[in-house]
Amino acid sequence: MFDRYEAGEQAVLVHIEFPNEGDREDLRELEMLVSSAGVSCLTVVQGSRQAPHPKLFVGTGKAEEIAEIVRTHNADVIIFNHQLSPSQERNLERVCRCRVLDRTTLILDIFAQRARTHEGKLQVELAQLRHISTRLIRGWTHLERQKGGIGLRGPGETQLETDRRLLRERIKSIRKRLEKVATVREQGRRARSRNEIPTVSLVGYTNAGKSTLFNHVTNADVYAADQLFATLDPTLRKLEITDVGPVIFADTVGFIRHLPHDLVAAFKATLTETREADLQLHVVDVADQRRKENIEEVQSVLKEIEADEIPQLLVYNKIDLVDEINPKIDRDDQGVPVRVWLSAHTGEGIELLEQAISELLAKKIFASKLLVPPAFGKLRGALFNLNAVNGESYDEAGNWLLDVRLPQADWERLKKEQGQEIEQFVVED
Repeated sequence: MFDRYEAGEQAVLVHIEFPNEGDREDLRELEMLVSSAGVSCLTVVQGSRQAPHPKLFVGTGKAEEIAEIVRTHNADVIIFNHQLSPSQERNLERVCRCRVLDRTTLILDIFAQRARTHEGKLQVELAQLRHISTRLIRGWTHLERQKGGIGLRGPGETQLETDRRLLRERIKSIRKRLEKVATVREQGRRARSRNEIPTVSLVGYTNAGKSTLFNHVTNADVYAADQLFATLDPTLRKLEITDVGPVIFADTVGFIRHLPHDLVAAFKATLTETREADLQLHVVDVADQRRKENIEEVQSVLKEIEADEIPQLLVYNKIDLVDEINPKIDRDDQGVPVRVWLSAHTGEGIELLEQAISELLAKKIFASKLLVPPAFGKLRGALFNLNAVNGESYDEAGNWLLDVRLPQADWERLKKEQGQEIEQFVVED
């Protein structure tokens, strides 16, 4: 029997074409996933079938062909661009005498590398344990798979036995810890809701440029790279938007075709930022030939996490990679922004995005001049704290003449706090 713990980074990729559109995968996407995981591709085996073989997925002849290629290239692992059943993985390993991984395991491995925060690591571990729990029949002597190599990064730092009872206890423990983290997040959301601070969530297909756009708009330093799932953990930043005031921007994990359901379930707490946002910025790679399919896939995941009813603004990114496309705002028949064309890399069109966000989130604005007596210095201080004062001067009696602009809701709140008599300070035009 071959050594199942012998880890390596040399892979043979297998991509099978099916006539059913729902079963198709993108070979280029697999190559990007493999590259993102830090694995070297030795060769790609391609083929076509009407339907997956129940025992070997690819059929007996193709399995023997793959086995011969593995021996020729001395490969360490075979990576399928499809989801395999536990029995199919086991049967293929017997034929090829080599570790076999499917697309789901590959994605989980990338997530294990990318997780940085406590919550992100817990979510990845939960997804990995759920996935492993269906593969206990494969003969692993324990769940410790940390000896390196694609698909062998362990779900945690401590060795976990394959005993199902211990597995269930571990999953239960992680869920409890995630519930505590979710409670903290919910408290933050309630605080923002009380302060009437809107949230804008960036969503989109992975590698569409969400983090680059997020960094450009908010001056953040979120890790951004030309690879799949460069950003895993959610990041929140506050930004002042004209006619809106403070806005919370949330950068979240990118989506991908056939995203593992265990992963979607595990990351529902994180994706709550998307589900409860006031506006979604759906970032699209305009240079991607499959952008239409990518948009549909993102909408499918948003529907799965019950976030498909949130108002959405399409952001067509990377126009610098396409000829004869200039920054612009597309509007519907009512003049409402529906699409913004920009380049997060060069900064072209960023101001148009902020304009569109302002229009979509704009509150009713109170703009006027106030003649405030010296005895109401507290009101003046409150207006400055709200960044509502655009200009200030004095009259001969020592009164402040303030040029103010602030959301109507903030003005109404000031009237409750300072007293309704402050309305008499409004200078009629």
